[in-house]
Formats: sequence, C-alpha cells, structure tokens
Amino acid sequence: MKEFAYYPGCSLDSSAIEYGMSMERTADILGIKLVELEDWSCCGATSGHNTDHLLSLALPARNLAIAEKMGMNVLAPCAACYSRHRAAEHAIRSSKSMGDKIREVIDMDVQGTVETLSVLDVLANDIGPDQISQKVTKPLSGMKAACYYGCLLVRPVGITGFDDPEDPQSMDKIVKATGATPIDWSYKTECCGAALVTSRPDVGNRMLYNVLRNAQESGAECIVTACPLCGLNLDMRQAAVEKEFKTRFNLPVFYVTELVALACGDTPKQVGADRHFVDTLKYLSQIEVNRVRAASEKTEEKAAVVSSETESPDPEATQKKIDAMLKGWQKNPEKMAARLIEDEERAAVLVEVMTGDEKKMTRLAELMVTDTDKAVKAAEAFVTAELKKKQA
Repeated sequence: MKEFAYYPGCSLDSSAIEYGMSMERTADILGIKLVELEDWSCCGATSGHNTDHLLSLALPARNLAIAEKMGMNVLAPCAACYSRHRAAEHAIRSSKSMGDKIREVIDMDVQGTVETLSVLDVLANDIGPDQISQKVTKPLSGMKAACYYGCLLVRPVGITGFDDPEDPQSMDKIVKATGATPIDWSYKTECCGAALVTSRPDVGNRMLYNVLRNAQESGAECIVTACPLCGLNLDMRQAAVEKEFKTRFNLPVFYVTELVALACGDTPKQVGADRHFVDTLKYLSQIEVNRVRAASEKTEEKAAVVSSETESPDPEATQKKIDAMLKGWQKNPEKMAARLIEDEERAAVLVEVMTGDEKKMTRLAELMVTDTDKAVKAAEAFVTAELKKKQA
C-alpha cells in the first residue's frame, strides 16, 4: 500500500469539496493510505508570495517539517499548494542561507528530505494507468474530455519536473485509463485567469473564455482538471462568461479524481459530482446509457459468434455448395485457381493438377466450402508437389 502525508489545503473541504471527496474515494479504491498532516497550516498560496518572499517559503516549509517528522512524502492535490511546497523544498535544498532563515522563522528543523507530489504524478507514475484500468468497472466510454493542467502543475520545470511543460500527458493517460477519450488541444497549460477573474474581470474573463472556447472547438464535451482554482473558475464562472461573450458552452467540469472513482464504480453523489455549478449528472447519465448500450452490443456480437461456431451445419446444404464448387472447377478452372493462388504461374500449375485428378478436385472443392484457409494451404501444397515432380 502506498502511504503519503496528506495535505488537503484550504480548498478541498470548501470551494473544491468535490475534489476532496473524490480524492479520498480514489485513494481508498487504489490502495493509497492518506495520513493527514497534523496541525498543518495554509501554504500561503498567491497571497503569501505576493506579500513577502520569505513568508511564501516559510509557510509551506512548516508543513514540510511536520512531514519530515512523519517520515513520509507529501501528497498535495491542490495545484497551488503543490507549487508552493515544491518551491519551499527547492529553496531549502539549493541555498543554505535561505534554509537557515526559514528554520529560524518557523522555529522548526526542516532539511528538505521529503518530496511533495501532485495527484497527477502519483496516479500516473506511482500507481500507473494499468493498475487504474484494472479497477475500472464502469468505463467512461464515449466521454470526450479536455485535460486541463493550467499553469502551475507542470511549470516551472526546475520546481515540478514530472511532466512536459508544454504538452503534458500524465492526466491524459489517467483519463484514458478510465475509458474516456482525452482530446488533443492547444490550451491545456494556458492560464484560466486565476484571481484576475475577481480583481480584473475585464482581463480574467477573456482568458477564461479562450480556454472554454478552445476546448469546445477541439471537440471536448467536458473539462478535467486537478486545480481547485481552475475548477472553480471554469465551473462557477462559466455562466457569467457565456453571458458576457454571448455564447453557450455547457461544458461540465470534473476533477480528475472524480473520473477515476466514477469509472471504478462510485456514484456521482459519492464523489460530489452532484455539487457542480454546470450540470454533470445529465452528461454522466448519457455516458452511462452509451456504456450499457455498447456492452449489450458487445455481448450480442459474442453470442452471435459462439452461436455460429457451435451451430451444426446442414449436411444437405453443404453438399449442394460442394457440388456447385465442383461445377465451377469443371467449367472454369482458371477462375477457381485464381481464387486460391494469386501468382499466375502457380495458379496455372494448379489448373493442370485439378484437370488430371478428380479426387484432388473434390477435396479442394470441399475445403473451399468448409475452410478457406485450409483450401489455400492445400492448393499451395498440390502446386509445390507438382513442381518438384517436374524438376525430378
């Protein structure tokens, strides 16, 4: 069982409660033990590093110090929390003087010996798509999802480093493992506007609109994210963006852990999918209908194959076909030979063999009716034997 010091941050029990609920369900399904950091504190997020550089490092460093005492790496699902903790790790490891300042401020020992991981890194690399797909009982077949990484999960490379910063694939692999289809699109690492949608909506809303428009134009039916702020903006503010830009998106927004848990058999209510602003339930219902229909069609196809394989052939009907095949050989042997051998010279040799041997002609006619592959092999064998005879 994988074990992590769990850092839920400030949003997974509030503005991103769906993320928190589905994270816990996903961990339970995949055998991941989450041990919540005792007495954890806010990482500072945007407010911290906009206020004071040392403060922005000291706040997450305090949580790292707690994790070091626990002897566990940290799992931080929130993209901002992940980014701030990784930045603190980097500062402590790369600068002794900064490490000393941080230790003095938090009055705790921290050496940067633990690593903070994102949920994408854990699911794609520690658990792996194969293990996820093995747990899937209700594949999200037919779902076309735009995997939206945003600007913090894979950048800067020196801080994150677990995926490509321009065309990341970790979430795409996870989504594919659920049975859904991740679409190819160009805005997967563009910024959603973040806090600008509140402080400067004239700027932020345009950024949000561009992400939603590109997803829709690329064929997405929903958006998947692993960032609470991205999720909130895309979901809660989608209606306002539609109104401002006089358009309609109606793109449900999911956290990646919601899809994993849903595909593994959880209900929408268990993972909080019923709590979103843009209706997800109608879309999920349609996906379920498509899944059941596809499964039913597959079962019918298998049954038809089994039935055809086990069905006893009608001897009289089979003999009629053999007789018709024999007449074909007698009237137009060249045409019949060409059905079995493409090479014209070898086909001509087969005609010679058939013309002079009624027993072989009958045998080949029978095989052409009952087993085409065997008929081809037999024809080739007849020709090879005849050529050897001529050479001798």
